[in-house]
This record gives sequence, C-alpha cells and structure tokens, in this order.
Amino acid sequence: MDKVILGFAPTRRSIFSAPDAVKYANLTREKLRQLNVEFVDIDDLAEDGLLHDDGDRIRIAEKFRAEKVDGVFFPHGNFGTEYEVARLAKELNVPVLLWGPRDERPDENGIRLRDSQCGLFATGKVLRRFGVPFTYMTNCRLENPQFSRGIRDFLAVCNVVKAFRRTRILQIGPRPFDFWSTMCNEGELLEKFGIQLSPIPLPELTAEIRRVKEEGTRVAETMAYCREHFHVAVSGEQLETIAALKAAMRTLADKYGCNAAAIQCWNALQGELGIMPCAANSLLNEEGLPVVCETDIHGAVTAVLAEAAGMGESRSFFADWTVRHPDNENGELLQHCGPWPLSCAACKPTIGYPLAFDYPGAVEAPARQGTMTLCRFDGDNGEYSLLLGNAKGVDGPYTKGTYVWVEVANLKRLEAKLVEGPYIHHCVGIHKDVVPVLYEACKYIGVRPDLYDPVEEDVRAYLRGET
Repeated sequence: MDKVILGFAPTRRSIFSAPDAVKYANLTREKLRQLNVEFVDIDDLAEDGLLHDDGDRIRIAEKFRAEKVDGVFFPHGNFGTEYEVARLAKELNVPVLLWGPRDERPDENGIRLRDSQCGLFATGKVLRRFGVPFTYMTNCRLENPQFSRGIRDFLAVCNVVKAFRRTRILQIGPRPFDFWSTMCNEGELLEKFGIQLSPIPLPELTAEIRRVKEEGTRVAETMAYCREHFHVAVSGEQLETIAALKAAMRTLADKYGCNAAAIQCWNALQGELGIMPCAANSLLNEEGLPVVCETDIHGAVTAVLAEAAGMGESRSFFADWTVRHPDNENGELLQHCGPWPLSCAACKPTIGYPLAFDYPGAVEAPARQGTMTLCRFDGDNGEYSLLLGNAKGVDGPYTKGTYVWVEVANLKRLEAKLVEGPYIHHCVGIHKDVVPVLYEACKYIGVRPDLYDPVEEDVRAYLRGET
C-alpha cells in the first residue's frame, strides 16, 4: 500500500491569540509524529507556520501539489481564516479534515484566547459555499482518543479516494455471454469517475502465459509456494499452467498500469488452457492485486475500495450471494469457485476441482468467521451507489469452493435491496469493519452510500466521535 501523505495547514485569525495558535499548531505537529503520520508542513512558507495570508496560500498550494498530498488537515489553532482554508481546499481537490482543539476556560477577566470551535462553524459554512466536501473531526483535545481515531480514519478515507481516482482495471476478455448482469458502461465510468479499463483479448493472455513458461523462474517459484501453502490435488502440468497464468496476469496488469483485474473465467479460457483461473486469482488477491471473476468490472471497483479502506491490514474476497442458511433465518452463504486469498482461509486450502466445472484449478476452503464488511459498487441508468454493511461469520454446512456462512441483521431487507437493485449477486467482503470509512469516502468520489441496515445515524455518531 502506498503511503498516505497529509498536507498540514494549521490556520489562525489575527484578532485572536497568535501565540496560542502557534502553540497548538506545534503540539498538533508533535502528535502527528507520535502517530507516525507522514505530512507536508507549511512552517517553511508562512512566517509563523500558520495559514492566514493569501500570498502564503498560493505558495502552500504549489508545495502541496508538488508533494502530491492525498488530503489536507486544517487544525484551527484559534478562530482561523475560513476563506483561506476554502480557497486552498478548492484548489487542491483532495479530502479535507477540519478540527480544532477544545477551548480553555475563560480567564478570570472573562477573556477567551482562541474561539476555535466558533471558527470551525464559520469554515464549514464557507467550504459549503465553495462546493468543497469535507470531513469534520469533533472539537476535542489532542490526548482524547477521538483525535487519534479520527486521524486514522481520515487517512483511510484519503486512501480510498486516491485508489478510486486512479483505478485502471485490466479487463481480460469480454464478459461471458450468459452474464448480462455484469455488463457495464465503460464510457460512463470514465466520464463520471475517471475509471479506466484496459481491455485485452484472451490470445494476448495466452501468449504471455507461453512466454512466462519459457522464462521459467517465476513459474517455479509460484509452484513451490503453492506446494507449501496449499494441498495440491492437480497434476504437475496443471499446477505449472496455474502458476504461469498468475505470472502472466501480474505482468499484464503492470504493463497496462492497472490496480485491479476482471477476467472472463469461463468458458473460453478452459478450452485454451485446460484449467480454471481461480487459484491464480487467489494468489494475486493475496498479493494485494484484486482479481474478480466473470469480467465483473463493478466488482473490481468494489474490491479496490475495500482494499484501500482496509489500509493493507486485510485482504478482500469476491463472492456470490448464493443460498439462504438452512437453519438461520438471517443467514446466507457467500461462495465462489475459489478466488479467495490464502489469508482469508480458516484452514489450509486445497487446489482442486470446482463445483460446477470439470476443469482443475479452483481453491477449496472455508473462510475465517468474525466481523466483516460486505459491499458492492454498482449502478444503472446513470446512477451509482455503494451498498455496504456488516455481517458476522456463523457455522453452516460444508460446501465446495471458497465460502463462508454469514449472518446479517435482517436478510429479507438485504435480499430486497439486492433484487431491486442496482446490485447483483456479487459482493466483496473484508474481515474488518470499514463501513464508516467507506461511508465517509463516498462524499468525495460522487457515489451514494447505501447502508443495507438502518444504521446511518450510528455510523455518523461514530464519525463524530460519540462512540
């Protein structure tokens, strides 16, 4: 995962205490260093290291652009200069974090030194006038846990926005004919979101597979990795093809500058290679390159969002909503032929045969249980949203492929959302609660958050630092 870099632009207003604003800016700098946050400072551009002068603001914008900051943090050491904050934020077009340290008790003469909270109210209004979305971190002290958590969550939001805006998906083959549900509007994705596709035909993939087989080194290393980490129930020749497919997809993703891939995993591929691509997908997913099935471009976008929200701490998995739990009214089976990453598995997986095909190359293992986020970026008729919510793993019957039985709060409500759309039977899961991060990131990427449980006020309360 790339490092997330913050632009640090503390601000003040002249009629309030400048020394106190400098003091709190320096205390905030030190706190960020304690949290190992990488940030670009303005102390070399502004005489007091604070944003309040328009000439300084122009130089700060140039520096932040040159340093490629992923978000800007505007601590209000006192009331702050709201129009300079808005001008800088508008120009940079990255996520914005507002915060101010909690004000002290007025002194014995009734004098207030900073009025930071009051300034935050003013800045929020001006940012709205400028059409700039922003994140607000509750007015609290530096040592409060809400500060550390708020910074951590904002870094994750910045990571989601950065990943989304630079998304380029390697599309390996057209969608399977039978999968009308996975069709997408390539032009609209580019026009609305800047998402690019890099389509390649299957012969380009097979040519690269032949090349990496001749090269030999990476194929041998991958085969050895598979024999160490999986039960291998396929022939040596079949395992070699799986390893070569994995290496070929990685090479093509790098060649076209892609951060995710979607592959036509059946059925033309089987005629060319004699294998299913699931195990190769699994290996790449474990490395942090999301690869999804059935040329599901929207599924690949979803995987990019989930991975970025997880900040590299958990790998995501691409799944079908399949059947209801036989005993649990709110239980559902998440399953796919075998593309899930190794770190999701509850036991040592097997590379073998899938449920519905006679070709080898699928992975079989139940996934770990625990708390998960489930999500799906999708759209139709020009409207896009992100379905998201939580689930927990539960016990259930054995089935083929990579799978996990999950329980949600109200399956009937979720089922209706999936049928009524704009969603389909595919989702992405991750073993981490990233619902608040994805919810907040939606305001920056122009996508409507769609919570499948009525917990929006709970999510907003978390973001406000209440819980």
